[in-house]
Amino acid sequence: MKLFECQHCGHTLYFENTECERCGMRLGFLPDEMQLSALSPDREIFRPMADPQREVRYCANAAHDACNWMVPADAGNPYCVACRLNRTVPDLGHGASVLLWRRIETAKHRLVYGLLRLGLPVISKFDDRARGIAFDFLSGPAAPGTADEPVTIGHRSGLITIDVAEADDAVRERNRRDMGEPYRTLLGHFRHEIGHYYWDRLVCDTVWHRSFREMFGDERRDYSEALSAYYANGATAGWQETHVSAYATAHAWEDFAETWAHYLHIVATLETAGAFGLTICPQVSEGEETDFRACDPHDFDQLMAAWIPLTVAINNLSQSMGQDDLYPFVLSPMVMGKLRFVHGLIRGAREAGGNMGAQ
Repeated sequence: MKLFECQHCGHTLYFENTECERCGMRLGFLPDEMQLSALSPDREIFRPMADPQREVRYCANAAHDACNWMVPADAGNPYCVACRLNRTVPDLGHGASVLLWRRIETAKHRLVYGLLRLGLPVISKFDDRARGIAFDFLSGPAAPGTADEPVTIGHRSGLITIDVAEADDAVRERNRRDMGEPYRTLLGHFRHEIGHYYWDRLVCDTVWHRSFREMFGDERRDYSEALSAYYANGATAGWQETHVSAYATAHAWEDFAETWAHYLHIVATLETAGAFGLTICPQVSEGEETDFRACDPHDFDQLMAAWIPLTVAINNLSQSMGQDDLYPFVLSPMVMGKLRFVHGLIRGAREAGGNMGAQ
């Protein structure tokens, strides 16, 4: 995530800001320009100071303090490119549900920002039912506006379901412990599930499909049986040499989705490190300086050369605060190869201008 600057007073801004803390100007994110802009004062229609020739208004979800993205003033759809992906949201008549939904939206908007930055197409199912994306944010029996059955997080033909309870830190921590997942976050859920969607769009029945099977395995293996076996027996011994996480061993689809999610983690975190002007130069004789501002996101080798020293540093910082490793994963040579595969997929989609194959 990059940093932004208030066009009115020059103060540093952050992605979720809605008002400049120095000058008080209202702020809005322009997704087509990937820019957070100060807004010239008005009641409903604004001229962004980053592009004063255009007129914009807030996404309808700004009324719930759930979005700071803008839409063109003359747009027929009241929702921004991120919010128009929503098919189901929690019952907004319950204050607790609204709070959890806002946390979900924060994670989802960061996901969409990352996809747009990588040049990946973000299409709503309301615009393209067969090839688009939609989100159902559902509450299980224990939550306000209850459902009859527990919610299963997952993906099916572009529809991604997220359990609203995962936005509750205590619930997510319990699930993390019970399921033996050292890294479980809302943003991680989004990045994993969107990986399944892009597998359908970028891999299935394309020139990449054979290479995918050679690297990740045959996805035609029975999925339900594979998951049952994983939850009954756990990951096979030595899985760290071949997979980015234990769950990735369950099935070729899960291996791809976990690898995809980690690639998005890497690109986003390196962008943040570069935005803050971070450099790392270990105070030991063999230490080499790494300047994250010089990292080219289109060069896989540069990404990995920067990522390894950054994870070593942040893990040690986390331990210094008495916390577990922030990034508790080992990227073996085989995992690096899988990450390179994802990198190539995304580069190919970007160069093709978003044409994601026929389905």
